[in-house]
Amino acid sequence: MSKKNIIIMAGIALIVLAIIGGGFFMLWQKLSALDKPKEGESAKIPEKSDHGGMGPVFSLDSFIVNLSDQGGKRYLRVTMGLELGDPKSAEELTKRLPQIRDSILMTLPSRKVDELQTTEGKNSIRTEIVTNLNQLLGKEIVKKIYFTEFVIQ
Repeated sequence: MSKKNIIIMAGIALIVLAIIGGGFFMLWQKLSALDKPKEGESAKIPEKSDHGGMGPVFSLDSFIVNLSDQGGKRYLRVTMGLELGDPKSAEELTKRLPQIRDSILMTLPSRKVDELQTTEGKNSIRTEIVTNLNQLLGKEIVKKIYFTEFVIQ
């Protein structure tokens, strides 16, 4: 065999390996997606953990809202978890989930892109949501909000 044939065979072998690797990567992504909750399964509460004194976390589905910039072409996609002070509060949150989602959906679109791109702006919206939710629930159930996804487009 000439050097040219060896180089061609090596190139073909690399392409085949790349395709196989890509296939395994896609398969891995699909399998890991099976472990994630499906749409509509929003209220998942893990067991209370003692990691840093953190309370149980009530996970919410993603929110997608238009932001209040001129033209209305910018939107925010955010996913969050609510840290609770008491694990028993999760039942009340589950019962009042439509009200909770409505309160958050009324708060998020009031912000502009410039506000949300800063850390101070994110902390401000976090504080406002916690305050609104605790007022809605009539007591301090939500201690803190953790953003697990925060995308502005």
